[in-house]
Amino acid sequence: MLRLPAVAGQFYPGNPKELSALVQKYTKTESPDERIKARACLVPHAGYIYSGGVAGAVFARISLPSKILLLGVRHFPHGEPLAILSEGAWRTPLGDVPIEPTLATSLRQECPALREDRVAHGREHSLEVQLPFLQVLSPHLSFVPVAIGTVRFEDLRNTGEGIARVLQKSTEDILVVTSSDLNHYEDEETTQRKDHAAIDRMLHLDPQGLFDVCREQHISMCGLGPAVTMLTAMNHLGVTSAQLVRHATSGDVNGNRNEVVGYAGMIFA
Repeated sequence: MLRLPAVAGQFYPGNPKELSALVQKYTKTESPDERIKARACLVPHAGYIYSGGVAGAVFARISLPSKILLLGVRHFPHGEPLAILSEGAWRTPLGDVPIEPTLATSLRQECPALREDRVAHGREHSLEVQLPFLQVLSPHLSFVPVAIGTVRFEDLRNTGEGIARVLQKSTEDILVVTSSDLNHYEDEETTQRKDHAAIDRMLHLDPQGLFDVCREQHISMCGLGPAVTMLTAMNHLGVTSAQLVRHATSGDVNGNRNEVVGYAGMIFA
């Protein structure tokens, strides 16, 4: 199964040279040898013009292993609520990225709610936009894509616990790349307040607290499901360090402070 790009030329450049140069610009660092060995990260998934700098700041700070678990949100209503793909490859303008079948099989065994499903992944951008960053920085990577379209806490918790079991058993390093934007389409002041309420819970590695604060304060964090799943896995792996690398809003780019989207880049090590 070859999954063709759905948003090349829209969310990011369709020209390979332009795309590679843009990723290198976003991930440029003055200290390339001082990279963190992380267990997970949180990166946004808007068009690169808006959130590429935030995502790039995260990827520039971490050491990327050759195997990646990508947790994204299912923005569209079609497909399984917990959708995985276990074979084939995904194409971007920079080439094809193979799916890691052994890791996918382990995840399906430990996470019974995961279902093989092409439909959920067909048009989804939240995972696709991460791949060019990973291709430039880790050219020989393989990955497993998981699209999460549920916010049922029990399912997210169980999936996170299953992921933790897979990572604990693995003899190889596997990075969990979690894709989410933060609050959507409110004014700058409101979005700053809501974003930092969610960020605070993630800094405390608190999946239940993140879930509750998003519900109570009506924070429209689209990747709440992936983030809760990831935080649950980090809890079971004994991860205690979380840091905010960068926070921004769309208003920083277009100057419109009346209706913004928030973006956070975070590392969990």
